[in-house]
Amino acid sequence: MIYLQLFFEFFKAGLFAIGGGLATIPFLTDIGARTGWFTAGDLANMIAISESTPGPMGVNMATYVGLHTGGVLGGIIATLGLVCPSIIVILIIAGFLKKFRESRGVDAVFYGIRPASTALITAALVEVCAIALVNTGAAFGTADFFHWKGIVLAAAVFACLQVKPLKKLHPIVFIAASAVIGVVFQF
Repeated sequence: MIYLQLFFEFFKAGLFAIGGGLATIPFLTDIGARTGWFTAGDLANMIAISESTPGPMGVNMATYVGLHTGGVLGGIIATLGLVCPSIIVILIIAGFLKKFRESRGVDAVFYGIRPASTALITAALVEVCAIALVNTGAAFGTADFFHWKGIVLAAAVFACLQVKPLKKLHPIVFIAASAVIGVVFQF
């Protein structure tokens, strides 16, 4: 039964998360809250690991949740659930490719989807910032309300990205530096 639930939950996420891996984060938040498969902290760790490992972020996270919840078979099933909607849509579109290329209606639909995709990515940004920078267990206005180390790290990375020679560095340099700082200061 868990395998069917994994497939169905990730199929829904894959069906509606238009815009890539970041657009899956609101759906993953909902999945975690409803099923209890992972916490908000686990989600933050999944995002960090998925962003720093090769492969699509949504697929990496689906595989991780499936593996954690149902073993190797669970990882395979969750990943298939996430990618199946895309495969189905691609197969349908391939059959009607000529019509879709010249359709004003399809152009209008994709134009309308852009704001929804942007909103999903913005929601993901807000959730990641809340997880990384705010301690939801502390009362507002107390010194413990903010994760000061995270705020300082975010400000330092932002400041470094404003320096022209550092802008040319590969993003992996910033990921590696942040990982080292995280280990040293135990974020």
